[in-house]
Amino acid sequence: MHFDRLPLRTVLTAGAGALALTLPGIAHAQDDEQDPNQIIVTATKRSVVITEIPQSISVVGEETLERQQAKSFADYAELVPSLTITQSNPGETRIILRGINTGSVGSTVAIYVDDTPFGSSSSLGNAAVLAGDFDTFDLERVEVLRGPQGTLYGSNALGGVIRFVTTAPKLGTFEGKAQAGIETVDGGGTGWLANAVLNVPVGENAAIRASGFYRKQAGYIDAIGRPFEKNINDADIYGGRISALFEPTEDFSVRLTAIAQNIRAGSPGSYDVDSPSQNPITVDPTTGDDLDGLSRVEFYPESNDVDYRLYNGKLDYDLGFATLSSITSYGELSQTQLTDNTVALGRLVTAIYQSPVDLGFFVQAPLDQTKFTQELRVSSPDSETFEWQFGAYYTDEKVDLTQYIRTFEVDTAELLSTDLSFFGNFGTLTLDSTYEEIAGFADATFHITPSWEVSGGIRYSHNSQKVEQTQIGDLVGFPELDVINGKSSESVFTWSASTRYEISDLTSIYARVAKGYRPGGPNVVPSGAEDEAPLQYGADTLLSYEIGLRAETADRRFAIDGAVYYLDWSDVLVLGAFETEIGTVGANDNGDGARVYGAEATATIRPTAGLTFMLNAAYNDAELTDDTPPVTGGLDGDPLPFTPKYAVTASADYEWYIGAATAFIGGDIRMISDQAANFSPAYRATYGQILEADGYAKVDLRAGVEFDAFSITAFARNVTNSRGLTNIGSFGERVGTQLSASPIQPRTLGVTAAVSF
Repeated sequence: MHFDRLPLRTVLTAGAGALALTLPGIAHAQDDEQDPNQIIVTATKRSVVITEIPQSISVVGEETLERQQAKSFADYAELVPSLTITQSNPGETRIILRGINTGSVGSTVAIYVDDTPFGSSSSLGNAAVLAGDFDTFDLERVEVLRGPQGTLYGSNALGGVIRFVTTAPKLGTFEGKAQAGIETVDGGGTGWLANAVLNVPVGENAAIRASGFYRKQAGYIDAIGRPFEKNINDADIYGGRISALFEPTEDFSVRLTAIAQNIRAGSPGSYDVDSPSQNPITVDPTTGDDLDGLSRVEFYPESNDVDYRLYNGKLDYDLGFATLSSITSYGELSQTQLTDNTVALGRLVTAIYQSPVDLGFFVQAPLDQTKFTQELRVSSPDSETFEWQFGAYYTDEKVDLTQYIRTFEVDTAELLSTDLSFFGNFGTLTLDSTYEEIAGFADATFHITPSWEVSGGIRYSHNSQKVEQTQIGDLVGFPELDVINGKSSESVFTWSASTRYEISDLTSIYARVAKGYRPGGPNVVPSGAEDEAPLQYGADTLLSYEIGLRAETADRRFAIDGAVYYLDWSDVLVLGAFETEIGTVGANDNGDGARVYGAEATATIRPTAGLTFMLNAAYNDAELTDDTPPVTGGLDGDPLPFTPKYAVTASADYEWYIGAATAFIGGDIRMISDQAANFSPAYRATYGQILEADGYAKVDLRAGVEFDAFSITAFARNVTNSRGLTNIGSFGERVGTQLSASPIQPRTLGVTAAVSF
């Protein structure tokens, strides 16, 4: 049997509240009686038509992901209003929704795979930059909920939630698909991919679906400082998913899923630039040689290996009056990173010994995280009068983080043996932490009239955390082992309230107020500093006030979708420095606050069959409302990091029939305004201004043909070879006054072919 062929229509997404509009392209399961133009999502933990959700939500569907060759966050973030990322390495991505970011170590966006949370809830596990960047092959869709989601999703959902919805096994259907592609990067290397999926029925009531993927990501940054090497930021990304579905009766189903993904990345995708011009360096600062292309000084080869493992089981039982759901999961995340720190640590060692030390330094940092979760949920049937659900949630997490400070000979990159000299291992630090949480939640919707509804939800969460830090080594100041312990405990209450009114069958308005939070935690405070430095820091919270409008004409040729909002962020998590009896001690602390005034809108025009124009725009005025501690470096009125005030995407897509085939052609232009980088007191002190990444424009093109069982897509990303930046910083850690800048991928040309059966 064949994969179902998508009809010549469109449905999707990237709207400020993501309407079920005829936009390019979502695929989803539909009942026979369901309007084929409706998008069904499960973001509210029940199946709901997207236009009936009183909050901002975007959906990026399977067809859009495939046509735009979007494989990772970096590829599809621009399709979602107010979603930005900072990334310098595959596997290390900071997700920012509606500007909620201060550069701290705790995540402000929750990541889910189906109904399973992924990543550390704590701020002690590098969760802010270890968002699960899952490959999109054989995904049904990506759902993005914007605004705090503390009621149904709990911790870390300050800015919102991103859900990867995997394709479920199909009963009674044998089908498969194979895909292969190749691409070349301007000034860089060649990448390729190979993917396959197979769906196999097992009798009448069960099926298994298995997929695998392998992607070679081309590099385009060259290494200097050590022996010259091209394209050092390449990566291999591979893994697979297997899922089994068993439905012995109409009332009971079991789905088991296992996911594995490995990322083997080389050096960061960042190059050295002069400051404050932000122009790529043109002369090797270590040799004086002229340079051509994008380069970074690197005295020791860097790497970043990240592995995801996720095992999930979901049971649904229809009790008649309600559905009982049990979701159990176990996840693992491991990372081993090698980072060259010759410049920064060399300066520190020179200061300690009062003379230059001709050695290189790198940090080897393995991290291992495990996470067990259990959720029980009871949901009422769909109703035209009253719907409800309530449940309980438990998680038990552990993170072990180690840092080895190692030395090597700069000329040869040969490691110094720890058996021969203390110079071999300047220091070893460990940070082992646990996080345990239990929560209860409930929400309900009252349909007061056929056109007016009111919804509300509550959640109570309690977490307990423990941490142990050990350190030993000459550089860290402890020739003998030093051990510090900490613990914390807190409870947080979150809530939401919303209302939605249908002015007509084609127009509705909504309003929503909601609270989200990010957990606090323990500090590791050395002996003698307990009276001045905080032993723990509290949760930061966010209140969101939002109103929205959704409307379209009867013939669906024009649609508009918009929202305006105000975000009040309190007790923002920041790094503080405290003067104690034993000197200055750094610790996490709660600052004052920040606020965001924002608006998002999507306008869609379909002047004729198959032709769609779309314009989506986001405005976010996000800034601090008070100074942060000096060590963080933010001042009252400073913009929040990596939040462009303006972001606009304009697209045009056209598809038509050629006999039995469908052809399509399309393009996008993405325009981003200047955006502030992470707070940098050293940069401000040197240049008298904040560090900013310049705005940029990016153009993408695509075209393809889809037959019944075969498709081919050609694409060109970043056609004008724009050098827009997703990250810039590291002032004082590069050679001289250089900065490290992470660009969007240079101009990339490629083609992908797929066959289904």
